[in-house]
Amino acid sequence: GVGLFGSSLKEPSCYVATFFLKKGEIPKWLQGTLIRNGPGMHKIGDTVYNHWFDGMALLHSFTFKDGEIFYRSKYLRSDTYRSNMEANRIVVSEFGTMAYPDPCKNIFAKAFSYLSHTIPDFTDNCLINIIRCGEDLYASTETNYIRKIDLETLETNEKVDYRKYVALNLATSHPHYDTNGNTYNMGTSIGDKGKTKYQIIKIPQSKPGDKEHACFTNCEVICSIPSRSLLRPSYFHSFGMTENYIVFIEQPFKLDILKLATAYFRGVNWASCLGWYPNDKTYIHLIDRETKKILSTKYYTDALVVYHHVNAYEEDGHVIFDIVAYNDNSLYDMFYLKILKLDDAAFEKQGKTFSSPSCRRFVIPLQHDKNVELGTNIVTLENTTASALKEKDGYVYCKPEILFEGIELPRINYDYNGKKYRYIYASKVQWRPVPTKIIKCDILTKTCYEWREDHCWPAEPVFVRAPEAKEEDDGVLLSSIVSSDPKTSSFLLVLDAKTFKELGRASVTADIHLDLHGLFIPEKS
Repeated sequence: GVGLFGSSLKEPSCYVATFFLKKGEIPKWLQGTLIRNGPGMHKIGDTVYNHWFDGMALLHSFTFKDGEIFYRSKYLRSDTYRSNMEANRIVVSEFGTMAYPDPCKNIFAKAFSYLSHTIPDFTDNCLINIIRCGEDLYASTETNYIRKIDLETLETNEKVDYRKYVALNLATSHPHYDTNGNTYNMGTSIGDKGKTKYQIIKIPQSKPGDKEHACFTNCEVICSIPSRSLLRPSYFHSFGMTENYIVFIEQPFKLDILKLATAYFRGVNWASCLGWYPNDKTYIHLIDRETKKILSTKYYTDALVVYHHVNAYEEDGHVIFDIVAYNDNSLYDMFYLKILKLDDAAFEKQGKTFSSPSCRRFVIPLQHDKNVELGTNIVTLENTTASALKEKDGYVYCKPEILFEGIELPRINYDYNGKKYRYIYASKVQWRPVPTKIIKCDILTKTCYEWREDHCWPAEPVFVRAPEAKEEDDGVLLSSIVSSDPKTSSFLLVLDAKTFKELGRASVTADIHLDLHGLFIPEKS
């Protein structure tokens, strides 16, 4: 039911609680804070958002200290939040809900205001993820805004606008980090100097004595990739990174800029400006991190939609990357609140369907014999069914290997990011895109471990490495579990990542809902 996905709470104070341990024991070495982000409030006054992804961002954290756990939650005090609360109604547009701040504004004023600007000013309701930039934490979404937050109190601090430092109208909420603490991200620059392009940026780690926002001031554009269409750039939610390459998928799920610029005037939401073009190709771009240039070979695959990259690495002259992909764009529609409110029987009766996700492995040969015949599979890597067929004019058609079916929200041991790895931790979905299980996928053996309980809905599992870990899966998985059983509280679950045995759980009576993404921040020694 929709209760899993949000609330109609009015102005809530910060909720703080100490968990009581239901069973098991939390490892004493687990010291730090799991901080999560996601939509929490969908009704303001008499107005209701249309889509789950539109709700006001709700931060919550689980702090581990000497075997005890402390819980805290607080709504992100964005400018959007404050404006909505002051008006006691939705006055700032979100992706699936168009709002009209001034109902008395006439049609001519609307036209003048919104058609005179190519791209509207987006919301700072940063509800998707928690990211690191420099030494600080930020709540992020897919617009040009991020909001600095305090890990201990969850207070909202200053707003950062990427546009002040680099030409980005949109940015992902899934950056990558190197061992030096630098942050890498991607975004779309729309109409800058008459061009639309995808920008890969590097935000350096802060140095002692740096001025405030120095990491953004010193932001570097690593590479600009021209969009194949000035007015219809690809939508993307994440990207991949190996030791030497960045992997960007330009998919035929596209944002129509003209529709976006006129959405308010036409009375439609921004989501309606996304279009799916199933007859188009999906292009795979490899960017050399050293030369900062795109490889000249034109790699492509069939039309697909991808939100989450799992991992990418290099092996024997190939770039291997794993993604969770769909055969169409039906997923977004499944999260409109009117659809989420349907019980399973009503959902099935209405014939609602969505393309089930699959984890797909692509293997990209970096070099090949120029004299090889057309149609030849130029993948020489063993132990994979993925292929790359040479075509004329420098094109290579890539066909993936299907690793696993029905998984989403993938996480890994981030120590293995950009390296050859074995395990994926994810949520399991079935005929509705709502997580019902936590799953551990072994890429080597193609076997899986699963955790599930009746009436329990697990959030994205987060891996935390154990001290002195010797193997990739030495550590624990953390997931906040929403219970739909009125007799049972929601709880934090701690699983042994190796055996998938439950180590402990801790319940809290707070109003917890399913969220999206987050980070574990170890306690500073």
